[in-house]
Amino acid sequence: MKKYVTRRILQLLVTYFAFLTLLFVVFRIAPGDPTSMYLLEGMGPEQRQATLERLGVDRPLHEQYVNYLLQLLSLDLGESFRYGTAVENVIWVRFWNTVLLMGPAFLIAYVLGIGIGAFMGWVRGSAKERFGVIMTLVARSSPEFWIGLLLLMTFSFYLGWFPSGGMRETGYEAATFWDRYLSLNFLHHMFLPLLTGVIFYMATPALLMRSSMIQVLNSDFIEIKKAEGHPEYIILYKYAARNSILPITTVVAIVVGVALGGSLVIETVFSWPGMGREMVDSVMHNDYAMAQSVFFLMGSVVIFMNFVADIVYVFLDPRVRYE
Repeated sequence: MKKYVTRRILQLLVTYFAFLTLLFVVFRIAPGDPTSMYLLEGMGPEQRQATLERLGVDRPLHEQYVNYLLQLLSLDLGESFRYGTAVENVIWVRFWNTVLLMGPAFLIAYVLGIGIGAFMGWVRGSAKERFGVIMTLVARSSPEFWIGLLLLMTFSFYLGWFPSGGMRETGYEAATFWDRYLSLNFLHHMFLPLLTGVIFYMATPALLMRSSMIQVLNSDFIEIKKAEGHPEYIILYKYAARNSILPITTVVAIVVGVALGGSLVIETVFSWPGMGREMVDSVMHNDYAMAQSVFFLMGSVVIFMNFVADIVYVFLDPRVRYE
């Protein structure tokens, strides 16, 4: 076990180093530089050169690469050219905006998905199962932007129940962290993007749970419990569902990373000021420091959660053997 964990840690470090290197290369080979979006606003050659020197992007690539790694080791994310301030002053606000949207969406989606999947597996072969499978497949195959646009069209443009975008009303200023994220104004704006995430991410645990339930229900010990006269709901939740949840647990860590990455679409549709939307805006404005930091943070979450999934699987299922 210790050898496996050590090997996985080494693989994690190699993967992380390759990710950081690729991240550096991608932004350096992209056309333009951090000043190219602002030349039309009156920036002269001397001002442009001074800006490039201040940001350090006029140096040779190998020097930029070493400086880039040293900054990451010291948790210095650099300065955003577009905002004119340190990246961490902007990125952490965007990070919390994304986490507080996608976190509840992911949690609700998995709780509902596991329950629906367990029910579909229990009523296998019935009209209820066929209806459930069709709806989950439709939700899983529908793009997030399409689900979001349907909800916007119905509940915002047609019925007028919810705002069409943003995180708060224009001009609203929160005095505290709790006022910012727990006010009725925030929750009102959050409902539609939250519902979009729930609908999209609920399908994966539902389908996995259904398949796992079908396998468990065909086991001998389930027949023994039925013969012992246990009520159906006891067999369903205490024995069948509990033994079916392993495959769901092991993919949770992976889907958490995917959900953070997938926030880009939801945040763009609903104009939510989170990490995904900031990623798009930073790339469009050639803001190297901000774009790299957003990709770095989101990529780090994905890599780390994949590592967690590998380790957790060993503890949850001791039958697993790694070569």
